[in-house]
Amino acid sequence: MINWMKEAEKYKDEMIKDLDGLVQIPSLRNKEEARDGAPFGEGPRKALDYMLALAEKHGFSTEDVDGYAGVIRYGDGEESVGMLAHLDIVPIGEGWTKEPLALTEKDGYLFGRGVTDDKGPALAAFYALKMLKDQQIPLKKKIMLILGCDEESGMECIEYYKKHGEIPQCGFVPDADFPATYGEKGGLHVLLKGKANTKIVSMEVGSRPNIVIGKAELEMPYWNEQLQQQFDFYLHCNQLEGYAKMLGEHVCLHIDGVFSHAAEPYNGVNAALHLLNFVGNAYDDAFARNTYEMLCDWQGKPLGIAMNGAYMGFLTMNTGIISLKENGDCTITIDIRYPNDANVEKIMQGFENACKQRNYDLKPVLESDSKPLFVDPTSPLVTSLMDVYRQYSGDHFSPAKTIGGGTYARKFENFVAFGSEFPNSEKTIEDFVGGPHQKDEGVKIEDLMKATAIYAAALETLTK
Repeated sequence: MINWMKEAEKYKDEMIKDLDGLVQIPSLRNKEEARDGAPFGEGPRKALDYMLALAEKHGFSTEDVDGYAGVIRYGDGEESVGMLAHLDIVPIGEGWTKEPLALTEKDGYLFGRGVTDDKGPALAAFYALKMLKDQQIPLKKKIMLILGCDEESGMECIEYYKKHGEIPQCGFVPDADFPATYGEKGGLHVLLKGKANTKIVSMEVGSRPNIVIGKAELEMPYWNEQLQQQFDFYLHCNQLEGYAKMLGEHVCLHIDGVFSHAAEPYNGVNAALHLLNFVGNAYDDAFARNTYEMLCDWQGKPLGIAMNGAYMGFLTMNTGIISLKENGDCTITIDIRYPNDANVEKIMQGFENACKQRNYDLKPVLESDSKPLFVDPTSPLVTSLMDVYRQYSGDHFSPAKTIGGGTYARKFENFVAFGSEFPNSEKTIEDFVGGPHQKDEGVKIEDLMKATAIYAAALETLTK
């Protein structure tokens, strides 16, 4: 029996070199660059070309699905096992102490945008496949590594792939945590739209619905010493950093919060909501005050939508984008992750009731609904992956679980998320190590190689 951990170590230097090349590609979706063969812009296109060229160099067959996704295949057979990873990244953000678009190696860690979400795991999946090929492991099923280019902006890539590509019978997604993740909360994007009657001149904050707004600014029509004192007091009481900057007769108010993934809004500090809270009280602005009061709680208690699911835990809510124009046109985008026993109609009714009770200017609109993922935790897929994880991690305590984040797994039947982050990994460096969507995104090299070994063992098991 092959010890895949020992095998993975042989590939470490080569894998880090390949990851460096991939991280250097700014694979952000750019609508303005969209064209035939590059529907998400030049960055995602270049990242896909990079991976397909790497696979072809090592003797794999590949397929380019019109720039939406790519496929790396190994083996034959009518049945297939899939791995789904993505090559696009979220915006870089601010506050990095390392170069975000280059791989920085320090004290056993790798830093760079995408090293955990999801370029590092994508390469771990690829090298797991390469190890099987190099060892000439006999397979009864073919393996398909499917690489998407638009996971962070709505998964349009996989929706396209489902209509034009081959669908594996089962598999896993290296885009979450270990052990196996058999359930993912549903994802709602709710818009509050309309004309705002407010003293706020303008406010354009947030880059994606799935990111807690870590920095925010808005413009107000006037400023004085009393307001400055109140602003300083507000920042001090809430342990925040910020400033006021004059723009002629107007003032720009800025607050620094903490960026985080929308699936874990409690780990972030929403700077935009703090600005609205201050303006609502200091300027006696009903719109700002009502917006803050409805949206301030990450569980949605003021909206009457809070719940704790039997399998998936709490519903979570994140205000991700606020666009308020000078003419009063306003759209607020809210990202909600709901457990599989929640009722979407009741969630929307909660928004409608809260808006009516406050005579609120904006109306709630359901923009999108991604249904929850739920695979039987006693299924052969989940139990097989759990056995492999326990063998290679030594962790016999952590159970299969559910998460609030959304991965490609929810798009295919009989797929689950599986790694690549470990639940009990101890930090062994003084530097800050950011997680997905955070500054200084980093991964422990030891963990990345261990994940690669686990993926190789999992593929060997699932293809028997």
